[in-house]
Amino acid sequence: MAKKQTKEIGFEVLCPDCGAMLRIDPVTQTIIAHTPAPRKRTFEDLGSAAKAARENDARRDNIFAQSVEAQKNRDSILNAKFEEAFRKAKESPDTGKPFREFDLD
Repeated sequence: MAKKQTKEIGFEVLCPDCGAMLRIDPVTQTIIAHTPAPRKRTFEDLGSAAKAARENDARRDNIFAQSVEAQKNRDSILNAKFEEAFRKAKESPDTGKPFREFDLD
């Protein structure tokens, strides 16, 4: 941590986590002023920001198209699963009560 004695009352300390400047009163040992760290730019220029927005739009459209296709195929998939379960139920009919372990006692 970088400490620096100022002409005013208190010490200035640089936060190692976020980079903010904190002014601390040595008598009460409390923070009396806070200067936030400068914000980092997400994009260097407008062109890269526009490119990222276009890529995000394309990704979102692709995910939406996949979900639409999944909804179209959903009925046929559920029908196929039902037919398979129905066929298995016909092949092995119900034999009565299920076996339970505590019935042996």
